[in-house]
Amino acid sequence: MPTDNNILVEVNDLKTHFPIKRGLFRKTVGQVRAVDGVSFNIPAGQTLGLVGESGCGKTTIGRTILRLIPHTEGSVKFEGHDVFSLPSASMQKLRSQMQIIFQDPYGSLNPRMTVANIVGEALTVHGIARGRERRKIVSDLLVKVGLSRHHASRYPHEFSGGQRQRIGIARALALNPKFIVCDEAVSALDVSIQSQIINLLEDLQQEFGLTYLFIAHDLAVVEHISDIVAVMYLGRIVEYADRKTLYENPMHPYTKALISAIPQPDPTRKSTRMVLQGEVPSPANPPAGCHFHPRCPFAEQQCSQQTQLLKEKNPGTNHLVACWKCKDI
Repeated sequence: MPTDNNILVEVNDLKTHFPIKRGLFRKTVGQVRAVDGVSFNIPAGQTLGLVGESGCGKTTIGRTILRLIPHTEGSVKFEGHDVFSLPSASMQKLRSQMQIIFQDPYGSLNPRMTVANIVGEALTVHGIARGRERRKIVSDLLVKVGLSRHHASRYPHEFSGGQRQRIGIARALALNPKFIVCDEAVSALDVSIQSQIINLLEDLQQEFGLTYLFIAHDLAVVEHISDIVAVMYLGRIVEYADRKTLYENPMHPYTKALISAIPQPDPTRKSTRMVLQGEVPSPANPPAGCHFHPRCPFAEQQCSQQTQLLKEKNPGTNHLVACWKCKDI
């Protein structure tokens, strides 16, 4: 992983577990290991695509980084500052530099607030602008994301799904952040609208020098927008590489299966589909060793007994894989 001075976000051995409580006295009887030892770096101005099946812990990572939910172990550094150790006053200042775009473009917007208040609320809370100045900033942001100035007086229910997501993007941009978590930002949109939002995010990244953590389960979308890709399975990252390397030479069996499932636009092109058997295990009771071994067609005894950490398989490529057998596949 990149370790130079250009790193904006550093995640080191991050774990986020949720207690399972039962009985009259709500006794803790287990843990849901939503995130179970994840490490990665995001260079400034680049996009890390985080992909995997639903329930693998992608959204939990994004929200843990922003301290929207508490972590269990590990650390997150933003511009060298330990996010989890900051006092509340310092964290409030840092929040202006770290924003999020939510998956649901309607549920994330307050239906009782106008667009002007939704986008401009953060400007008031952080003491940046009020009155006429705030209205001008909000109007400029709406134009920047492809809406009109007169939309500021309307309510969320008056917009389409794509327009609502543009409002969410404008809200995330209001404080001029450096880092934005895009949590399934296009998953709830029509395919034609997805491309428009992706292009908008790329344009904004170029204009403002933004850094993205782009969370998604659609590998075709991730390939288009990401510089680096991390593949997650059941709370762990199983493969990490730059976009070109990962898509041209996937090494982990899970990554191979995901990429083989991408629809091909050319009906005459034949591709071999790698179909996984079984269901994703519960994060409350993950398998021993490699979490993927119960579904892996190449698993051996070692896979069920020992956990393989991310290791660089080809020296100098920064292509990391957590698999005992990937070189033999």
